[in-house]
Amino acid sequence: FDIKSYLRQSSLHLSIKKRQQDVVRFLEANRIEFEEVDITMSEEKRQWMYKNIPEDRQPAQGNPLPPQIFSDDRYCGDYDGFFESKESNTVFSFLGLKPTLASKVSVVLQQINEV
Repeated sequence: FDIKSYLRQSSLHLSIKKRQQDVVRFLEANRIEFEEVDITMSEEKRQWMYKNIPEDRQPAQGNPLPPQIFSDDRYCGDYDGFFESKESNTVFSFLGLKPTLASKVSVVLQQINEV
């Protein structure tokens, strides 16, 4: 899998859970292959995630919250970046992927609806 979504399966925070589910549902609905990486089960994977988020994308305090999205070893962004790309129909470029025919059709349909 190229796309990896770093999650916390045992999150007690409802907002984090909803954000994680939003990312997973979108990827599944668009048939984008991805791997869920549960950072609660592996200290090594959690440390890898923290270490590979660019310094300018780190929070001012504390650790970055899941979900964090990577394409191979390239950092794509967090939920806010994902959400913004979803709203502007640029998720495929956010993920570093070529758009599929289905996504092109949905963009064209959206543009027709806006006319």
